[in-house]
Amino acid sequence: MSQELPQAHASLHQLRTTLQSVLFGQEQLIDLVLTGLLARGHLLLEGLPGLGKTELVKGLSKALGLEAKRIQFTPDLLPGDITGNPMLQETPQGRRFVFQPGPVFANLVLADEINRASPKTQSALLEAMQERRVTVMGESHALPEPFFVLATQNPIELEGTYPLPEAQLDRFLFKLEVRATTAETLEKIVLNREIGVEPVVPAVMNAESFAALLQLTRSIFMPQPVASFIARLVHATQPGEPHATGVKHGASPRAALALAAGAKAKAVLEGRPNASYEDVRAIAPAVLRHRLILDYGAKIEGLTPDLVVQRLIENIPAQDKPLPTTLAAAKV
Repeated sequence: MSQELPQAHASLHQLRTTLQSVLFGQEQLIDLVLTGLLARGHLLLEGLPGLGKTELVKGLSKALGLEAKRIQFTPDLLPGDITGNPMLQETPQGRRFVFQPGPVFANLVLADEINRASPKTQSALLEAMQERRVTVMGESHALPEPFFVLATQNPIELEGTYPLPEAQLDRFLFKLEVRATTAETLEKIVLNREIGVEPVVPAVMNAESFAALLQLTRSIFMPQPVASFIARLVHATQPGEPHATGVKHGASPRAALALAAGAKAKAVLEGRPNASYEDVRAIAPAVLRHRLILDYGAKIEGLTPDLVVQRLIENIPAQDKPLPTTLAAAKV
């Protein structure tokens, strides 16, 4: 690993630079997207139309050399339009139904404006995201490896949107908020972009080298104290816990696994051989914000999941028990 980490760090730095030339002024967002992919997770990007969510995903597929397909979610989209359908065809054995794969059969699936489709259509991705396969008419079909869903959604306050079911939200490793850019970034966009002209994105790596990065991420060391911190942080989101005031439903065990995988990926992105407390704190909002359901009173008071997560990060100590006095003095 000592030789692999510096090479991985250099490749990821090049990938970062390439994506920053696609989406200006969003360095933190790009780092979180790369962290989520290294953790083999699906990502949900939320923001107003026109902020570059789709361009980021398209640029990512080109830079990684992965097969990508785009699904534009609309109110009339059907589940079979995503997974594929059996079609009646002539075969050597006579006329029979042959499965025709849908656009979900790709390494990177862009689910564009996912919350504009009906809940029934949204649920067509549930099995694909969890099991990495789809079942049509009782027959299962494996999806390519690696397989990622990068979904974009408009804020639910906008007209013509359907909230994603909690079961589907929980399958997204991260929920990332794409915010408006600064005036300086807008000036850079005006000087370097034209309407209708996509930026040229060079390939930074191929599917094989990216697969090696995924394997390296799995081998990152998870110290027991950091694992304990993750467990206590997720447990602290449950209703009735001291710092979970206003929470109706807390995070599931899947959130703890997501924090662990994300912390390892953050370590790889920064060229370190082990996960740390700071890695967990850095990704906690992206992992937890869509897994916390607040009660009605909390919403009326203006409490948000991000504020709850910030409160947890500030109050849950890294160490479960304080260090002995003698040891603490020695450390000082």
